[in-house]
Amino acid sequence: MNKHTPIIGFSIFFMLVGTFSITPTYAQDPTIRYGTGVPAAVRSINDRSLRYLANAQLQDGSWPGGQNGAGITGICVMAFMASGEDPDYGPYATNIRKALRNMIMNQNPKTGYMTGYGHGSMYHHGFAMLALSEAYGAVSEELLWKGSEVPANRRRTIGKALELAVRCALTAQKKNPWGAWRYSPESQDADTTVSGTVLMGLLGARNAGIEVPNEAIDKALTFFQTCTMRGGGVSYQPMSSHGDGVTRTAIGTLVYAIGKRKDTPEYKSASEYIKRRMDQSTHSGYAFYNLYYMAQALFQSDFEAWQSWNRRIIERLQGMQKEDGSFTSSYGSAYATGMAVLTLALNYRLLPIYER
Repeated sequence: MNKHTPIIGFSIFFMLVGTFSITPTYAQDPTIRYGTGVPAAVRSINDRSLRYLANAQLQDGSWPGGQNGAGITGICVMAFMASGEDPDYGPYATNIRKALRNMIMNQNPKTGYMTGYGHGSMYHHGFAMLALSEAYGAVSEELLWKGSEVPANRRRTIGKALELAVRCALTAQKKNPWGAWRYSPESQDADTTVSGTVLMGLLGARNAGIEVPNEAIDKALTFFQTCTMRGGGVSYQPMSSHGDGVTRTAIGTLVYAIGKRKDTPEYKSASEYIKRRMDQSTHSGYAFYNLYYMAQALFQSDFEAWQSWNRRIIERLQGMQKEDGSFTSSYGSAYATGMAVLTLALNYRLLPIYER
């Protein structure tokens, strides 16, 4: 796996990006806000995907195959929550609790690091942090460990786990000369794919009520501004020869929007860049990674463009879904299926991050 592979080489969503509320530029239809105006095709894809994830989940709360770890588990947690299923008493409540317990049990209790298996675990950390942000306040802490055989002294609340994860990300950023992140908490270089994942996790945590200094957000956004080129494309690293890329530019557009930098020239040029190239984005080598970020970036930057793109992606995902409800990726079916659900989650808009 080469150094530019965006997952753990895995990658994502994320995701679902954290929990933030943006001042609306379009009045959000209340029927959509509460999930009642969702296209039938989206409901079908979503329902079949969640049934697959529930059936494929291992007893320890994780998912098999491909690249597994806290980030993949977090993506699946967000997939279960994105369509409004009750995380405490709904049909997938047990799946959500098992997954969250797995994430917490595999977190380093001293450093807060949410690890994954293989290369590039800060991707895992960012997605896991985002998932904890979405679960915090939505999943009952009293029910989380109910029925678990884990000793009381090894249990942590979602809030405590999230605080530890944030501390890990902030400590890593302080050690990094660029004020951003790469594969390891000790990395001295940075790239926009890892940094976007971790930054979205921090923004989600802040929105959930965890203290995240403004300085940390500002430093990370300055890094993205350094990587945004004159034509709007976002490079992999500062002064990088790898050039711009649609997916990286979608990440940049998203973090500028959620980080309240829509008034900057970098946001304006990046958002125009992805609109000009939104059709070619579906042919990316990292299809689910691309779709996940493009959905959010277009939704935040141009609602009409997102609507048009979304219709085409629904048809595409219908054709890609397997009979058992899963999607296929070299990074595993759990990853691909979770990311497909999150790509379409803006049709529900039930997680706070999906409000404009």
